Amino acid sequence: MDLFQSMSVYVKVVEGGSMTAAALQCDMSTTMVGNHLRALEQRLGVQLLQRTTRRQRLTEFGSVYYQRCLDVLGLVADSERLAEQALDEPRGLLRIAAPLTFGVERLTPALSEYALLYPQVKLDVVLTNGRPDLLENGLDVAFRLGSFDESSNLIARPLIDYTLTVCASPDYIARRGMPHTPQDLQQHDCLSFAYPAGDDWQSVEKRWRLSGPEGEVLVDVSGPLLINSSAGLHQAARNGMGIMMLPDALVEQDLREGKLVKVVADYPPPSRPMHLLYAPDRYRLPKLRRFVEFAMRTWGKPDAGRSTIES
Repeated sequence: MDLFQSMSVYVKVVEGGSMTAAALQCDMSTTMVGNHLRALEQRLGVQLLQRTTRRQRLTEFGSVYYQRCLDVLGLVADSERLAEQALDEPRGLLRIAAPLTFGVERLTPALSEYALLYPQVKLDVVLTNGRPDLLENGLDVAFRLGSFDESSNLIARPLIDYTLTVCASPDYIARRGMPHTPQDLQQHDCLSFAYPAGDDWQSVEKRWRLSGPEGEVLVDVSGPLLINSSAGLHQAARNGMGIMMLPDALVEQDLREGKLVKVVADYPPPSRPMHLLYAPDRYRLPKLRRFVEFAMRTWGKPDAGRSTIES
């Protein structure tokens, strides 16, 4: 017989005043209640109850043992509640990967809110324009830009699209004029971001894809700068070096303050899809589950479902 169950049955017998009452509370037969009592007495070598056909009475040891049972069962219950709390309380190290610009301009500012909500979680953020493998790099979750192979078993939660803007400084526009059509860009200095090998936007370095009333427009561009840093590209454009295509997250404040101006505004670049990736077997961890919920509240698409994606 299970010792803790027998102790629990014994407590119900004492509190209920009879084995019949205990049987009802424990959802077992009266015979099984009697078996638990006999098992306890045999284990202890001491009689717990003096039983007659009409009533039962605690022995002196039975009364002391009843109090000890309450103490032990209380400790067991407290331990179980502690375990439940530990399982539900986000804690430990959470490793996150994100694209560099999104990470600096969007993710990092928002992490202060998550940290306040879950102070026992330590955050390790890896900002990279590559596509790190979650398992090989020990990552819990990753923000992923661009297309992907849906054949894997990772969970992919759709986020709001990653949008870009073509813009330049007012000084450049004053010096070289305002381009209004994609074809006008061929007469201007266009600064390009060097996408990493394998990125589906690597061709943007020399040919920009824009969206217009007639659909997608491809325009060959050239200019004095190719750079693999969004921040560097941003600074070059702000200082009048040429026209650039950069994420809205990086340029929206400059656009509001007039430090940059949109060009070919009727032909915006196509948006890029973005997903939040994590392994399904790790979602039960509170630190990850709460972060996924936080990310979906902050950047998730309305009514976004789940799909699978390759890391």
